[in-house]
Amino acid sequence: MTKVLFGVDAMLESDIYQKNLRYGLVTNNVATTFDGKPSRLALLKAGFTIKKLFSPEHGLTAKGEDGSYQSNITDSQTNLPVISLYGDHMKPSAEELQDIDIILFDIPDAGCRFYTYLWTMTYVMEACAANNKKIIILDRPNPIGGNLDKAEGPWLDETSCSSFIGRWSIPVSHSCTLGELAAYFSSTRIRNCKLEIIKVKNWNRLLSVSEAGWHFKPTSPAISDAETAKLYPGMGLLEGINVNEGRGTKYTFKIFGAPWIDASLLYDAFTQSNQAGVAVMETSYVPESGIHSGLKCYGLKISVSDYHSFKPVETGLQLLHHITRLFPGQCEERLYPTVANPSGSGHLDKLTGVKHSFEKIKSGSIISTDVSDWKKTIQPFLLY
Repeated sequence: MTKVLFGVDAMLESDIYQKNLRYGLVTNNVATTFDGKPSRLALLKAGFTIKKLFSPEHGLTAKGEDGSYQSNITDSQTNLPVISLYGDHMKPSAEELQDIDIILFDIPDAGCRFYTYLWTMTYVMEACAANNKKIIILDRPNPIGGNLDKAEGPWLDETSCSSFIGRWSIPVSHSCTLGELAAYFSSTRIRNCKLEIIKVKNWNRLLSVSEAGWHFKPTSPAISDAETAKLYPGMGLLEGINVNEGRGTKYTFKIFGAPWIDASLLYDAFTQSNQAGVAVMETSYVPESGIHSGLKCYGLKISVSDYHSFKPVETGLQLLHHITRLFPGQCEERLYPTVANPSGSGHLDKLTGVKHSFEKIKSGSIISTDVSDWKKTIQPFLLY
């Protein structure tokens, strides 16, 4: 199988980039060359002048707790200052960019609208545009694949649901790389951005990470493997209600439960909905942290049996519907406080992108996941 080379590999192979310019690098420990060397170390070794680093949610280590404050630090491997973009501010300041000529952005994504790395990229693009700085996206494959026929909504209602887990209206599962979305946003939202994208080499967009032959590294504590990434666009919706989504176990987004769920009842209801590409079984467990910590939870374990037919968002919405319908006295919306949303309110709406989604799901109203027009919209910006 031909080796997939990431954007950083392509930059390192090229001789057109001036190494003596002053670079800032938005990155974390998961951003590596194809051979596994941290991007920042590989760039420094190649002679690039990196003045400072910027880190997204979960920090430079990519191990910070979900939604938690990340402080500015000094990188122990390079002694470079690390400015957190998930702490006191989400966007680089003019002062922080003053001694920088070019910003490099190299962060592996999860392929889901409510994963924050994408939106950190847009804030960095805006800061670069405002301060007349060039930004280069070192592109990476979408780990759950780039098959646009698998893209799923809902679309995001920007008027009511815009947030740091979804600023602008794109599908939940968008089937794009961050480079492609950067190109789209620079055309439609941030028109004065000096943008360059260094493409991935030898990637077939129809293939997910497990099919394309490169090793998946956990992009954050909860997205621990390739299957979790495939489940996340649907199972992540469970953060919006008062069930444990597997946090506090080794199986985040692969199991879920609550003390008040009748697992047998839920299993029967869900299996009758005949969701393609997914297998479920009853389970019980005691989470060590997160909601219902220390309590016996009953629910389901979920796995992908056929990814090509699997529709994660549709599956997640089906699960939400059955939970709200079967346990109306116990199931309710959950507050989910984060640095970006300190009150934690409206989290389910921010995840789905749909106003009053809890009431709609509970009443049985259909929330459409059809985003067939996305393929035509994004087509001019596709790189692969």
